[in-house]
Amino acid sequence: MTSQSIQAGTAPSSDQIRRAPKVLLHDHLDGGLRPGTVVDLARDGGYSRLPETEADKLGVWFREAADSGSLERYLETFSHTVGVMQTREALVRVARECAEDLAEDGVVYAEVRYAPEQHLDEGLSLEEVVEAVNEGFREGERTARLNGHRIRVGALLTAMRHAARSLEIAELANRHRDQGVVGFDIAGAEAGFPPTRHLDAFEYLKRENNHFTIHAGEAFGLPSIWQALQWCGADRLGHGVRIIDDIEVAADGSVKLGRLASYVRDKRIPLELCPSSNLQTGAAASYAEHPIGLLRRLHFRATVNTDNRLMSGTSMSREFEHLVDAFGYTLDDMQWFSVNAMKSAFIPFDERLAMINDVIKPGYAELKSEWLFQQTASTSGSMTAED
Repeated sequence: MTSQSIQAGTAPSSDQIRRAPKVLLHDHLDGGLRPGTVVDLARDGGYSRLPETEADKLGVWFREAADSGSLERYLETFSHTVGVMQTREALVRVARECAEDLAEDGVVYAEVRYAPEQHLDEGLSLEEVVEAVNEGFREGERTARLNGHRIRVGALLTAMRHAARSLEIAELANRHRDQGVVGFDIAGAEAGFPPTRHLDAFEYLKRENNHFTIHAGEAFGLPSIWQALQWCGADRLGHGVRIIDDIEVAADGSVKLGRLASYVRDKRIPLELCPSSNLQTGAAASYAEHPIGLLRRLHFRATVNTDNRLMSGTSMSREFEHLVDAFGYTLDDMQWFSVNAMKSAFIPFDERLAMINDVIKPGYAELKSEWLFQQTASTSGSMTAED
């Protein structure tokens, strides 16, 4: 019997989940601040519109507002985080703490996205915003290393769908592609703002052999996914959870994929799935009913992500804890999701391969061996007692 077959059916502990090497592709910088940092930056910067000025109470407010079902209250949460991220010092701190928090949670590679155009109110230029965030990420990587953790963080520059600066942001991403920016993204309301409004940006990035993901298939459904892929040429789908609408499950459990779902699976197009966030936005009713279970079973290129850690009160470890509880996932499943994500990252192939072979697979092998030796010791003890 192999260690893999012994491990099958065994749920990892919370400690194992935290220590497991995880890969994060969809995380918003302005959605992951520490509540205490929001309070500090508001005080130092003269921002007076926070609904709470105590860190614990503010953290609760962010989660409750995001859970309220009110789009107005949900968007208000970002007005506060973005509101305190308007200076170089604030951006460096937020980016540094982001890297530190992810590393502490066992994330070894992350792509964190933000919209530079939203951080110009205090006079910063687009270039200065990118330089500050990159500086913060590098500081966070160094601090994590001193604390015994290893992480690499790449930035994704986001353009807002409702604005008209996507080509400008795409050019910005391309200029900084060798200084820590690994790709481009568009975000914002899907309905009424299709990705095809930004074709000039996507065509430019393709000509420059650069990478981009598109928020699609979260709220608007299959047309959003189809446009992102077939008109715009996205490398990955930000969320993409509504691909489930093109999959039929019969009463006997048999599954039939529509042409778009078949294309997504056949082409191995990565889905940046964010379970907790999807529950907040109504894309799924519960973790047990989240499409990730079926997509995993059908071997889509599914990945697990946090989206907005502050608003969802989540982390990569918490996301996997929910999935372990809902679907009985094991360390093998966690490794499958993590390798999927690393394969889909926007860094060079040899670097992705090294992360998989030298960091991710050995990390999971070590956790599995711990479990095996624990089980062996327990069994040996039982045998001795019986003898």
